[in-house]
Amino acid sequence: MNKVPERAAGTQSHDIPKGEVLAEFMSQGWADSSLDNVQAAEVVKYAAIRRTKLSSLYPGVRLVIPAGTFKVRSNDTDYKFRVHSAYAYLTGISASDSVPDSVLILEPNQIGHDAFLYTHPRSPRDTSEFHSDRRHGEFWIGRRLSARETELRYEIAVRHIDTLPELLSDEIETLSIRGEDPVVDSLVERHKKREAKLLSVISEMRLIKDSYEIAELQKAIDITARGFNDMIQALPAATSVKRGERIIEAAFFGRARLEGNELGYDTIAASGAHACVLHWVKNDGDVLPGDLILIDAGAEVESMYTADITRTIPVNGKFSPAQRKIYNLVYEAQKAGIAAVKPGAGWFDFHNAASAVLAKGLEELGVLPGTAEESLAEDAGFHRRWTVHATGHMLGLDVHDCAQAREESYKGAVLQEGMVLTVEPGLYIQPDDLLFPAEYRGIGVRIEDDVLVTKSGAQVLSRALPSHPDEVEVWVANLLR
Repeated sequence: MNKVPERAAGTQSHDIPKGEVLAEFMSQGWADSSLDNVQAAEVVKYAAIRRTKLSSLYPGVRLVIPAGTFKVRSNDTDYKFRVHSAYAYLTGISASDSVPDSVLILEPNQIGHDAFLYTHPRSPRDTSEFHSDRRHGEFWIGRRLSARETELRYEIAVRHIDTLPELLSDEIETLSIRGEDPVVDSLVERHKKREAKLLSVISEMRLIKDSYEIAELQKAIDITARGFNDMIQALPAATSVKRGERIIEAAFFGRARLEGNELGYDTIAASGAHACVLHWVKNDGDVLPGDLILIDAGAEVESMYTADITRTIPVNGKFSPAQRKIYNLVYEAQKAGIAAVKPGAGWFDFHNAASAVLAKGLEELGVLPGTAEESLAEDAGFHRRWTVHATGHMLGLDVHDCAQAREESYKGAVLQEGMVLTVEPGLYIQPDDLLFPAEYRGIGVRIEDDVLVTKSGAQVLSRALPSHPDEVEVWVANLLR
């Protein structure tokens, strides 16, 4: 009986074993392929400021910020890797330069912390990892930065990930972001409350964006705007096939990948009554002339900042009277919401301003069981039958950014200059809702823009995309000529 060789690390069941002779041959005859003139990335100075701020809050404490690891999709196939947002924020490392299983360490010193990046650098040609390791080998996944190249580009001292257990074996007080890397979790003693607070602290630091972040968000928004143009131009193709929503979805994905890194979240391409399903991501419906299509999409750029924009578009380029009635109501609600965004305003002020317009419009449509004023009372909320979600959220590295911030620092706080948020009122009339006349049933409308809180009020970063109904009709007509 032939002996079955043991599987090497990083290989799979169907890989063909390599003998020593081949391994030796594979290690020879390679030219030097080091990168020349590696320059520091623009983000370096901003990331350093963020680390210094975090350092000041934790004197004498080692902080462990893992990038995260692979997540299995099916057997030996992983989902596309994306680093944890806290790691991205504190290192500035781009999506293309990110390495799974990396860990940022803020090591305490007498005046603060030293930053070290523990990572799995480029595979050396004189080891079998280069050609045999599916997860780290350059033959399999492409070139990564070497340790020296990483240090030059991001100005953080680099150490090999294999040396991390030795560092974490001492008695220094250590806090970690838990649940992202099981190896790190096993090496760091659990401090449940203090670790939860660490995550909240970093989340709250991200509430106010620096100039680099605002520029990256604008870049993501501009790409997303071009993606909306692509989707409108794809409408004729979408109406010509079954499951045309997927034509729309695919058009946007192409733009996000071409100009950015990825999607910031799964695209919603909801035609007809599917627009009444808030997180419709099946995108398997037909796109029919005469219907509206609600598209909620955002491109993520290489820095991993994302846009989040929604437009509701008439498939044939013209709103019907009923569609325009609902659309106008949402449009006016959004105008009121954006006008309420300014420094010093409460978090709920823009939601309340938009809700007041929606409630009044629903009263005029005769569907409320009382007046708009009665519906807006805290213990009533009848208008929310048709608008169940909040009117906005923070935006940044995550589409729902800063989600681990304490309630008093997010929903309980006031808006400040530098915050970026969405304003996205909507009305959704289910197809079986007998409180509305038949011509309104199955209409779903949401309009969402990305808004920067400025010194004097609000700046709509996504203003390049039309939202007034007349402008939407012109927009569609021009693109479909």
